[in-house]
Amino acid sequence: MTLTQVWGVILIFIVCPLLGGLPLIAWIVRAFTGRRLARLGTGNVSVSAAFYHGGRFAGILAVLSEASKGVAAVLLARSFFPTEPEWELIALIALVMGRYWMGRGAGTTNVVWGIVVHAPLVAVLVFVIGGVSFTLVRERKQGRILVLILLPVFMALLPNHSTAQVVAAIALSGIIAWIYQKIPDDLDLPSEQAQTGNKAVFRFFRGDKAIVSLDQPLEASKVGQKAATLSQLKRWGYPVPMGWVLTPGDDPGVMIEFLEASEKQPLAVRSSAVGEDSEQSSAAGQYETILNVTSAEALEEAITRVLASYDNPAAKAYRRDREAYAQRATRNLPEASMSVLIQTQVRGVFSGVAFSRDPIAQQGNAVVIEALPGDATRIVSGQVTPEQYRVFVDDLQAQDVASLPVEGSGDVPPALIQQVAYLARQLESQYHGIPQDVEWSYDGQTLWLLQSRTITTLQPIWTRKIAAEVIPGLIRPLTWSINRPLTCGVWGEIFTLVLGKEAEALDFNETATLHASRAYFNATLLGQIFRRMGLPPESLEFLTRGAKFSKPPLVSTLRNVPGLLRLLGRELSLERDFARDDRRLFTPILERQSAYLEAGLDASTQESDAIYCVSIQESDAIYRVSTSQPAALLEQVDALLEVLKRATYYSILAPLSFALRQALLKVKDSQLDNSQTPEVASVRSLEDIALDARNLLPHSPLSPENSSSLFTMLAEMPDGQGILEQFDRWLDRYGYLSDVATDIAVPTWKENPHAVRQLLTQFFGEIEHSKRREDKENQGWKVKLVQRRLNLKGKVTDIYSRLLAEVRWNFVALEKIWLQSGLLSQSGDIFFLEFNEIRQIIQQSDQQLIDRVPQLVKQRRSQLEQDSQMASVSPLVYGNAPPSTDFNTANRQVSQKLLQGIGASPGQVEGKVKVLRSLQAIPDIDRNTILVVPYTDSGWAALLSRVGGLIAEVGGRLSHGAIVAREYGIPAVMDIHNATQLLQDGQQVRIDGQKGTVEIL
Repeated sequence: MTLTQVWGVILIFIVCPLLGGLPLIAWIVRAFTGRRLARLGTGNVSVSAAFYHGGRFAGILAVLSEASKGVAAVLLARSFFPTEPEWELIALIALVMGRYWMGRGAGTTNVVWGIVVHAPLVAVLVFVIGGVSFTLVRERKQGRILVLILLPVFMALLPNHSTAQVVAAIALSGIIAWIYQKIPDDLDLPSEQAQTGNKAVFRFFRGDKAIVSLDQPLEASKVGQKAATLSQLKRWGYPVPMGWVLTPGDDPGVMIEFLEASEKQPLAVRSSAVGEDSEQSSAAGQYETILNVTSAEALEEAITRVLASYDNPAAKAYRRDREAYAQRATRNLPEASMSVLIQTQVRGVFSGVAFSRDPIAQQGNAVVIEALPGDATRIVSGQVTPEQYRVFVDDLQAQDVASLPVEGSGDVPPALIQQVAYLARQLESQYHGIPQDVEWSYDGQTLWLLQSRTITTLQPIWTRKIAAEVIPGLIRPLTWSINRPLTCGVWGEIFTLVLGKEAEALDFNETATLHASRAYFNATLLGQIFRRMGLPPESLEFLTRGAKFSKPPLVSTLRNVPGLLRLLGRELSLERDFARDDRRLFTPILERQSAYLEAGLDASTQESDAIYCVSIQESDAIYRVSTSQPAALLEQVDALLEVLKRATYYSILAPLSFALRQALLKVKDSQLDNSQTPEVASVRSLEDIALDARNLLPHSPLSPENSSSLFTMLAEMPDGQGILEQFDRWLDRYGYLSDVATDIAVPTWKENPHAVRQLLTQFFGEIEHSKRREDKENQGWKVKLVQRRLNLKGKVTDIYSRLLAEVRWNFVALEKIWLQSGLLSQSGDIFFLEFNEIRQIIQQSDQQLIDRVPQLVKQRRSQLEQDSQMASVSPLVYGNAPPSTDFNTANRQVSQKLLQGIGASPGQVEGKVKVLRSLQAIPDIDRNTILVVPYTDSGWAALLSRVGGLIAEVGGRLSHGAIVAREYGIPAVMDIHNATQLLQDGQQVRIDGQKGTVEIL
């Protein structure tokens, strides 16, 4: 390379980016309109934005300015490299990058005119083939992809091309494709807002088709969730009535002319707003639906009315409220706009709605169906009381449709109800376990699917899978207040390691919750995390149904490669990191805790006011714990929890690492030695003690229940003392274990050794002991790699459980002090307080809390006892704060003081009745008001949001009033016959939205 060419390279990589970033378009539009292009529309400073916001003349000048940049870049490179054409393409790449980084544009016009100068034949071929294809196919994105593919292909077909030239062309196409993904598209802006004279051009280049039907793939961001979902369902093969979509900004005249509405084939005109029927917002009944449209004039009027309903005050208030709720819940609602969905109307013989999961019980396998003769609008209107059915679908694969149990009776044939239930649950399965609200109609031959949307109030989905294994059984408040932040915090750290900035909007504190005193994991949140990590969409189904994973999309995996590499680095250094932390953190604090015990024993006779011993006697064991004043105990607990956080990291990552290695290397369980895990090592050691006792007492049969007899016999024998000493040493080593090692409320073996004494006696009574697995020799490298992780997992479990035991023993010592002071009344009370409450009591920062301790403990004990009486626990719970009692609407007895209706929104509330028969005169209401109405419609939403409870004479769980009440968390009871006559203003009532009762107080 000559010195001149070196200067050429420098100029290309300096001048071209600066030339690309030169904001000529912004200056042109500012000069003609006085408007700042960067503050308008998408914020792009592009040729299409100049046409859109500046008008035709500004757009033409913008094209000329950007074309001159592309031509100048090519000629600059050609002047320095006349025989190396690849440098002309490199100059265009530099120009495009400057255009993107500094000028906020894609550089498409620069490249087009640069290619015209660089390779005129290629430019002509790409223009002709790409233009013809776009005109025929009318798909903008596909057209762009085709052009970007054709450019390097035709470049490779040139007779005198070089390999470097083709590589540069591929790089140029790839960079432009990447930029297209990074910036918004000006052609997505509504064409009716474009400058006069440019609207038709915009519609053409947007790829708009005159008629958009449900047979085509549709994007929810453009046509709304309702139309996009029906399009998807139709293409999946579900019976969806034929339909067409009028997108925002399109001229309805073409659609009206195309659709020949008539008395023989009426049409239904429906809304399909962006954000409607989405996971974040149902917008049930907020927009118009016009049925029985039988003429062109009626169709035009119907379209106008549906579009106008978007700006109704009630709809605006709903969107405003949902946006505020989304901000509080750290979620973003999509940008809103309105499409119109026009479908052939089904002449329903029977119609209705179905929830694939019970929205009141929020658990179980019942599909709730409400149906009536005629079309479905009568039900969702809330102005009639539909027939109610519950169908129990346990397993879609195993159950025959005709065998599904049905509760309820009426005019609708049971076989049709069974088919509807099967359809609803099948749709739920299709959408990866997310509960669906389904609208359907049966015309005597076909069961038509009119709508399927996410039940917004049944989010998130909580699953017992994994959670039941991590911390099983009933969980007390103290345990949860410690375990939850530890576990959620560490999972958040691991996910953030992979996702980086993508994890910022996720609230990892919501990873777990308690329901009926049992732990549940947030399957919805974990599903979001999996999707962001590039895992397949059935990840949520895996959590809730145990379904198999498919291979993740390659693109998503590649996008997360940096994060996955960071996680891999942690995995590879896991053993080394644990050894370091064991040396620096774990062993020192455990030795310190042991020293506290010894110091307590030594000082108990000297400094009884400062440090003393507490005896905890349970069953036939006495365990001594050193304690100091409560503040010192709190300090010890804080120190333990700080170290425990790091141990929790290893307790999560080590099992994952072991499972991953075993799966990838295909090592069988039989090839591994579990002897270093605490649970195996402790039992084997106990078996050894039992074997020694058997050798000492060969002819003494004992049952496990007579464990005290064995210990008595051993105590009476000289050689038996050695066995007892072995057992004591064993208890010192493994006494930190318990029935549930992760639950600090469960007594450890050291505190209550009765169970392990029985186990020792059982081993003693067995003639043959379990066969020990011999150490494997000559293991392959795969087995050794997995075995090392299994050994590490055992060490981590040992450390983690010992630290938790130390935390428990400190709380037990604190409880002993408070029992003596009278703050607590019985053993175990302290575990019904939360850790933060214990801290406040010790610091004496909340006297009201201290006074309420007995009441709190009693209330929480009672709740735990109630939860323990539940015959079964649902593996899945839908939505927050679900009812913990069995849902049953079979009992509908009515008395003068107790009115029975349909529970439509769970919760209990007391208040004063206000009867309102219409919206004509809205009274003064507040949260103490129980509103009594003849029916509810979508217009009542703003009113319902202000009251404390709702009673309606007609309607069901799926009527507008019920849906709105659930979204606002207002208890609601529907179908109280003659409620507006039976109840009077000012009456005090109590309503139960779960049981469907109204009690007159």
